[in-house]
Amino acid sequence: IKARLLRPFIRLAYLLFLNPPGSRVIFENGQDLDSFVKFGAAKAESAVLIRGAGINLSTFSPRKPPADPPVVMLIARMLRDKGVVEFVSAARMLHSNGVSARFVLVGDSDPGNPASISAETLASWHGRDGVECWGWRNDVEAVLRQAHIVCLPSYREGLPKSLLEAAACGLPIVTTDTVGCRDVVNHEINGLLVPVKSIDALAGALLRLIRDPDLRQSMGIQGRQLAEREFSSERIIAETLAVYERVTGHRPLACNKYSVEAD
Repeated sequence: IKARLLRPFIRLAYLLFLNPPGSRVIFENGQDLDSFVKFGAAKAESAVLIRGAGINLSTFSPRKPPADPPVVMLIARMLRDKGVVEFVSAARMLHSNGVSARFVLVGDSDPGNPASISAETLASWHGRDGVECWGWRNDVEAVLRQAHIVCLPSYREGLPKSLLEAAACGLPIVTTDTVGCRDVVNHEINGLLVPVKSIDALAGALLRLIRDPDLRQSMGIQGRQLAEREFSSERIIAETLAVYERVTGHRPLACNKYSVEAD
């Protein structure tokens, strides 16, 4: 009820603050863009799609897969709406059925978020039923070298960078058929899509990849090609600079990974 009452005021606020003359509103996925335009929160002529922040394809690149048993990895803040509980439940299901695999959580709890999973809960999961909790890491490219499969059973995303990095590393992906996630995975091509909150479907998709190294390899190759084609840093930087040029009327002279010099 509260949301319905607030909706007109939120729409008006978006319309006023997102749409000054000559402005652009950048969205990371097409579904959010369409929703905002349909809702009247953004004008169609000012809405721009730029898919993510770009991936450094040299830093994140394919490596020889590590030795078995397969490592299934989820990299995210430890929030319930990232599908962490479903991931652990699927891991327990597979482990109880004798499936040989490691299920790794990489990330930390976020006490300021009401959906956060507590550090105590994470500690209780670690080392049981095939689940490992590695905590927060700042060397994601090195962490991904230890993975065979990347999984993110999120309830929705903007555009999940962890999946883009996984694709660039040539890793197959299991994720949910929802906003943002489906923008990174083409079902049966570079990964598998499952329904949100479906533990059985998630476990089934993971089992399929755990048991089929050839499928993992072929999907990983497709994922790398997708990253090169659509999500490279060079492409995203060029698209972003083009937006600034349209807004300011000035063509940027040069840019690198961290800065832009404009006339």
